[in-house]
Amino acid sequence: MAKSTSSKSTKPAKTTAAKRTPSKDKRRKPEQQPRTGTVRLLSGGNPQIAKGDGDAPVQAYIAAMPGWKGDIGRRLDTLITRTIPGVRKAVKWNTPLYGLADQGWFLSFHCFTKYVKVAFFRGRLLRPVPPGESRTKDTRYLDIHETDIIDEAQLGAWVTQASQLPGERM
Repeated sequence: MAKSTSSKSTKPAKTTAAKRTPSKDKRRKPEQQPRTGTVRLLSGGNPQIAKGDGDAPVQAYIAAMPGWKGDIGRRLDTLITRTIPGVRKAVKWNTPLYGLADQGWFLSFHCFTKYVKVAFFRGRLLRPVPPGESRTKDTRYLDIHETDIIDEAQLGAWVTQASQLPGERM
């Protein structure tokens, strides 16, 4: 029997993601590997925490923050809850949010590879204005790196001011 000279391939179609072999999953970066019984870390070491209201999901997020970032998270949470008694907490989009009932969210923080980013949703209205600009008109950021000395008096003043402004509805 003669071989066909047709250019059409008779190879089977590529497998879909659902049919991946285990060897392909091993090629993912270690921080992206699903880990049984532990929190998965996303890019930059940001913990993947289930969406939820209240202190428990926020504490789970903070506990899962890697290394020095966890210390920053604990300090931020302590400062915010001490400054604003009765602050409302939640985790959405793998980010802790802080707000007041019926006023919306005024602040969040998020892990990145080299810093923890604190977002003030109405930061442009704070005095002095936090240093980090955003693509969003009103939002301003404060990036906290491992070796930074945190000015807790200034951060507390920003938290107080932010809590007195209308928050974001998310």
